[in-house]
Amino acid sequence: MAAVVITGASRGIGLATAREFARAGDHVHAMCRNPAGAGDLHSLAAETGNVTLHQMDVTDFASIDRAAAEIGDAVIDVIINNAGIVGNFEHQHIDSMDYDAWRHVLETMMLGPLRVTQALMGNLARSKAAKIIFISSEWGSSVYDSKGLYLYAYASAKGGLNRVAQLMAAQLRERNIIVVPIHPGYVRTDMAGPIADISPEESGAGIHSVTNSLTMADSGKFYRWNGTIHPW
Repeated sequence: MAAVVITGASRGIGLATAREFARAGDHVHAMCRNPAGAGDLHSLAAETGNVTLHQMDVTDFASIDRAAAEIGDAVIDVIINNAGIVGNFEHQHIDSMDYDAWRHVLETMMLGPLRVTQALMGNLARSKAAKIIFISSEWGSSVYDSKGLYLYAYASAKGGLNRVAQLMAAQLRERNIIVVPIHPGYVRTDMAGPIADISPEESGAGIHSVTNSLTMADSGKFYRWNGTIHPW
């Protein structure tokens, strides 16, 4: 049984991924901003008996530290840095930029995941097969065709996250910790809406499968949820 930390676990991709790990028998430390209102997570905890809820806002470093303190010295085998936002969709182009929203996007999807990982490095060090997963996006690839959309905030955050993952993979190789960003697909969540290609359940199942299959030879690669390699 692995011990898995998942941020943004109360809905969408995070919740679907939490279900995959919990139902497979792994212990899930589910991080969310409002545990009291996370009804689906409480149901999953009652169903499986191996889900622990923690309050965490990845833009609030004090809340990250509190959640890490709740975990204490326990072994953590996998961190799935999933929490994410799109930002102010209507104001992410050259003619109209919401800079405050852009900063919040960067804090949520680039700085926050790094801080979460830092806070739990001691726990990962106790694992025999530690893995750090960053839920990224095809928008973080320099070769992605934006198809006429210009999401400066979202794309820069995911591109920066990918670079963070590359650097971390190189640095942590000597500690035998695997680091991989994963594009979860175009998923029917609150962010993407009903027109997206795949369900959260399909994405979560793919993330679970890819995570379990990773070896040190894969560290630093950019994967899709379906196990194929995404070009950088």
